This record gives sequence, C-alpha cells and structure tokens, in this order.
Amino acid sequence: MAEQTGLGRDFLRSYWRALGLPVTGSDEETFTEDDAQALREIADFAEAEGLSSRSLTTLVRSVGHTTERLALWQAEALVEHMAFRNDLDDTSARLLVLDRLPSLAPVLEAQLVHAWRRQLAALAGRWSVEFSGARAVDDSGHGELPLPRAVGFADIVSFTTRTASLRSSELSDFVSDFEAGARDVVTSAGGRVVKTIGDAVLFIADDVHAGAEVALGLATEGRDMAGVDVPPVRVSLVWGRVLSRFGDVFGPSVNLAARLTDEADPGTVLLDPATAALLAGDARFALTARAPREVQGLGTIAPVQLQRAYTPEL
Repeated sequence: MAEQTGLGRDFLRSYWRALGLPVTGSDEETFTEDDAQALREIADFAEAEGLSSRSLTTLVRSVGHTTERLALWQAEALVEHMAFRNDLDDTSARLLVLDRLPSLAPVLEAQLVHAWRRQLAALAGRWSVEFSGARAVDDSGHGELPLPRAVGFADIVSFTTRTASLRSSELSDFVSDFEAGARDVVTSAGGRVVKTIGDAVLFIADDVHAGAEVALGLATEGRDMAGVDVPPVRVSLVWGRVLSRFGDVFGPSVNLAARLTDEADPGTVLLDPATAALLAGDARFALTARAPREVQGLGTIAPVQLQRAYTPEL
C-alpha cells in the first residue's frame, strides 16, 4: 500500500488506527484499490488544506467512530428483523444477514451518503443564521466557551430495577422504544439529540425557549413516547456556553444539567436559577423554586421546577 500510494508507512498505520481498524500482519492481503484511493484523497486533502496531524486524525476518527457504531446498529437491526420474520434463532439470523449483505449494503450506503448531505446542509443553515451577522471577537483573554446553548438530560427512573427481569428481546425493545421516542420528542420541539447513554438522553437547543419545550416534552410525553408505555423520566435544562467536540458537548453547564437530573422527581424538569430567570417572562411557562440542596462537587444549588402555565379554557 505504501508503494502504491506513495505515502509513508507511519501515515498509513495512523490512518488505519484512527478509523478504528486493526493493523494486520505484513504478509496478509488486507487492502484494496478502494483503500488506496481513499488514502490518496485524504492525503491530498490534508496537504491542500494545510491540516495538522491532530486535525487530520480528528477528521478520520470521526468517520471511523461514527461508521463503526452505525454498521453495528444497522446489522443488529437486520438480525432482529430476520429472526422475527423467519422465526430464526440469533445465530441463524446472523448467518442470514451475512448471506444478504451483498444486496442490502448498496441501499444502506446510499442512505448514509444522502443523510450525511442533509445533515451537513442543516448544520450549515443553522450556522448561517447564528453567525452570519456576527463579528469576529478576540476572546482569548476571557476563556469563554464558544457556543451558547440550552443543554439538558432526560433519565429513565429506576432503569436498572425495571429492566433486571427483561429478556434480551424485551430489553432491546425497551431501549429502542425509549431512544426512538426521545429523539422524536426532541426533534419536533426544535432540539437535537447529542447522544444516548442507555437510560439517558443528552440534548441541546440553540435557544432557551426551544430547550424548555424539549424538556417539558420529554417530561410530559415521555410516558407514552413512540406509542408504548415508557417509565417516567427526570429532566434537567441549563442555559450556558459549551464546547462542541467529537460529536459531544462539554462545559460546566453540561455537568450542572447532569447533577440536576439526579435531583429531579419523576416526570419533572429542574432548572438552575439563571436559566429560570431567562424564562421568567414567558407566559407559556410556570416556575416554582425548590428548597436549596447540597450537591457534591457543585456546593449548594437552588433548583427551579419548570412546568407549563395553566391557561383556563375560554
């Protein structure tokens, strides 16, 4: 491969590792012409854009990490489908998926490219609205995180207890229903899911009011998400500045939101006082101060419960 592409062995090894793939022995025939073409293209791209080694590794790793999870997710979904449709055990269903991959893969590949293009266009649209009128500001002396966002968590109450006695198929349905339902609620209310962590969802929104709608939607609609009986969730929402990296978000507001979720009662939404102040003038929402409490690592916090304001029918 090094001879064919004109690239150094160290570059090839680092690229393959960044993709999350094993570097096999030198005597094994592993690479294809498609691999050589992809390597030439990314090397040319890096040179043309003047990418540092760190930036290039991040770009390659983003593709590797995402597609590894995607391939596993799709394969497991197909196994579940084949097992149900053909009344097969798990092993037989996996063998059937292997047999069918040559015909199934092209469709999935085309869907991946289409979805990526649409997601990139959506991102470009959001950035255009948010930043096109902004002026570059040197905030190097302030150390502020770059992006103002509403960030929150939704966490299933007593997840371990509720799932301890479930069979594998039931657990799969439970987790799938929660994730699909949560994504639908978040998206329809104007937010975006950052990631799901088994029994929890991390979401963001570009403004605090949309974030409040997402949080309330998860708390009030969570019991019937995706048309199934999903246990109550505890929800938090914090407005603050975050750092977006690796498809995730980081910052003090993320940590605070995680802790507030732990403090929330089932089916409720908790805010910090600063976020509550931003929503105080919105007639759609009702805010109720809760007793201050000590939270490890954060000291004393005075959470505020968010609810929909009662509007009597005329």
